Amino acid sequence: SGYVSRQPGVELAVLCRWLEHKDVKHLLKPAKYLDLILYSKEQIAKEAAAMKPLTSSAENESDEPIPKDETEYGAAAAYSIISIKAQDVDYELPMNPITVMRNSMISEGGSGVE
Repeated sequence: SGYVSRQPGVELAVLCRWLEHKDVKHLLKPAKYLDLILYSKEQIAKEAAAMKPLTSSAENESDEPIPKDETEYGAAAAYSIISIKAQDVDYELPMNPITVMRNSMISEGGSGVE
């Protein structure tokens, strides 16, 4: 467990839990279904404009390139996948508590964009 930010230096860090692969690998199995969460081009553009891009990759824990404009966030497509949830049921499951919390702190989406 630990506090993790989806975008270090930009978003609020929240308590996350995880398990070590070595401790659960005997329990893993392929998911029966994938629930795809999509955002529209307009929502992605709003979020991209609202996010404060980090200026240094030293602040980015993953050392992944940091998108600087909406085209790098996939805003050129009508819709983009923002999350893929693996599950074993063929209906939509409730949101995770952390998603509910993030969404309750703002008007739309989970990054603070209205």
